[in-house]
Amino acid sequence: MRGKLIFITGVGVGYVLGTRAGREKFDQMVAQARKFWESPTVQEAAGVVQAQATRLYDEGKAVVTDQVHKMNKRGDKALEESDADKEGAWDDAVRRSQFPANAF
Repeated sequence: MRGKLIFITGVGVGYVLGTRAGREKFDQMVAQARKFWESPTVQEAAGVVQAQATRLYDEGKAVVTDQVHKMNKRGDKALEESDADKEGAWDDAVRRSQFPANAF
């Protein structure tokens, strides 16, 4: 998804730089993007997607944590970090991968 957004942004910037209208066309595109992003339908869809992503994150985190605990119980020496370290590393990785909701 992020790659598509970057591509679309690149196409838009290329279009603006290639046109003679320049600033007017850019302002028009920004206004249309804001209007689209701020529409109730898009905001509702974004809320639904965010809720699903949060649910999937929580479920995935629980599954991974359960598997790590099972491996630790078997005596696997490669996984001797404390649970707090594992959870903190997981949360840090997720935080780095999040895309801001108000990108436009």
